[in-house]
Amino acid sequence: MTDYFQSNLPLSSVAQTQKTINSAIAPTDDNSETLAITIAAAGSERKAGEILLLKLADVSYLSDYFVMMTGYSRVQVRAISAAIEDKVKTELQRRPLRTEGKTEGSWVLQDYGDVIVHVMMPQEREFYNLEAFWVHAERIPLPTSDDGKDNPI
Repeated sequence: MTDYFQSNLPLSSVAQTQKTINSAIAPTDDNSETLAITIAAAGSERKAGEILLLKLADVSYLSDYFVMMTGYSRVQVRAISAAIEDKVKTELQRRPLRTEGKTEGSWVLQDYGDVIVHVMMPQEREFYNLEAFWVHAERIPLPTSDDGKDNPI
């Protein structure tokens, strides 16, 4: 006797449609961009360097955006990643799906699904050179603050 049960199969041969996801809930490119800019702003508030926003949606299914930034000490890398989590949770009510590298503090990766964040020390950023790997991705200019500095809002 097998473990195959007929009751697990659909009873009719007519395809049944499932309810569609509400478009207000489904992530859109605009929501992804808002999230990416919020992340960049949180990094800027913690004095992250070389903030780079890449739009990957046109070249990869991995994610819509990559946000890369540099922290100049392990403590700063952890502080930047904590500031990102706090700001995104407060403003957008989202938490990362997964976070890696906080213990080591030399490269923290935060995966928000449609946006992936890399906070790296200068040595890791230079060695892995993700910018060169994703050179074909569109670079998104970050909005600057009103005080004339080149920091994202």
